[in-house]
Amino acid sequence: MANFNLKVNGKNEQVDVDPATPMLWVLRDHLKLVGTKYGCGIAQCGACTIHLGDNAVRSCQLPVSAVNDQDITTIEGLSENGDHPVQKAWMEVDVYQCGYCQAGQIMNASAFLKNNPNPTDEEIEGAMNGNICRCGTYTRIKKAIKEAASSENA
Repeated sequence: MANFNLKVNGKNEQVDVDPATPMLWVLRDHLKLVGTKYGCGIAQCGACTIHLGDNAVRSCQLPVSAVNDQDITTIEGLSENGDHPVQKAWMEVDVYQCGYCQAGQIMNASAFLKNNPNPTDEEIEGAMNGNICRCGTYTRIKKAIKEAASSENA
């Protein structure tokens, strides 16, 4: 066990865990931030996507020891009132079906738009390719990302 000082959603947090513990379990089990979901455990589905700095990463394969002093943002910390442009677009387009993958989808999309605020359809498809939606809401996901991009650029 080791002591780690983390900055999660703008707050300083301290956890005492094995250095190999994936951030997913630190967030869910130790910090009680359960918006980040467990999907596959092998970084292939995207349900566990968080931001590490400005980058979208899969928390199921990110050991707490690799975080160092980088800021961590979860779906709970993306916006205070659920009013991030991507979250608003998700609601306006009615993307959700079962909703299980949506936190990871939103976190991936928001990091993508931060780095590419005016994407093409092909760029959106490429960026979101690794996030799986078992309900098949891909058309609505792409529409919401385009809407969020246009609202951010308005």
